[in-house]
Amino acid sequence: MNLKETLRTKQLTIGSWIQIGHPVIAEILSNYYDWLAVDLEHTDISLAQTTNLFRAMGNAVPLVRVRENDTLAIRQVLDMGAQGVIVPLVNTREKAIQALQAAKYAPDGVRGHCFYRMNNYGSGFEEYLEEAKDIVVVVMVESREAIENIDSIAGSGVDALLIGLYDLSGSYGIPGNTTHPLILEARRKVLTACDKAGISAGIHIVTPDEQQIKRVINEGFTFLAVAGDTMFLHKIASQFRSAVWRYG
Repeated sequence: MNLKETLRTKQLTIGSWIQIGHPVIAEILSNYYDWLAVDLEHTDISLAQTTNLFRAMGNAVPLVRVRENDTLAIRQVLDMGAQGVIVPLVNTREKAIQALQAAKYAPDGVRGHCFYRMNNYGSGFEEYLEEAKDIVVVVMVESREAIENIDSIAGSGVDALLIGLYDLSGSYGIPGNTTHPLILEARRKVLTACDKAGISAGIHIVTPDEQQIKRVINEGFTFLAVAGDTMFLHKIASQFRSAVWRYG
């Protein structure tokens, strides 16, 4: 799929996080999701493991949540074969533009040229220059400051905004209270800003159930990050353990 076009047209797209650095995880999840994001912000996944995760992703679009809004960190994972980045803690328009420029070649950005995996080690150099125009840049909205600057961030040229509910609630002094009226109002502000800017609004549904998924889709979110590999393991292991003790 062309994820950039999907985001531009605000079609529903669903993905998940990878926090376990084994390619079998990516291989299994790629059967069910449009995109998969390797989490380099909160895990010990190495760069070498990340490349092997990409190789296992099949038709799922490979994304990376980079460790920080850093030009070299963004450039490196794109050269490794990521087709987009999710950038944490973007609180201002200037920071959003910084992320965009790191992901784009001149004259629109500062990404450096090289021969590596993304262009088949140089044999597809010219072809990749065209493909790189479809690189996706998603920035995370995770703070009160970001909400205060939300219109300018949404209008910066990024492809989507992705709400990180737990960090957002923490910045309001109510960590984990993701249904507090302040957080619900922040969600509405993100949706409104994305609508004005003509980009997709995204949200991470950390512990999903059908009602939550229905609710966020009805709200207008179209870029959905659902749980993650570690959370799936917790949920299934817990459910079946409980079932054994109920009937055992």
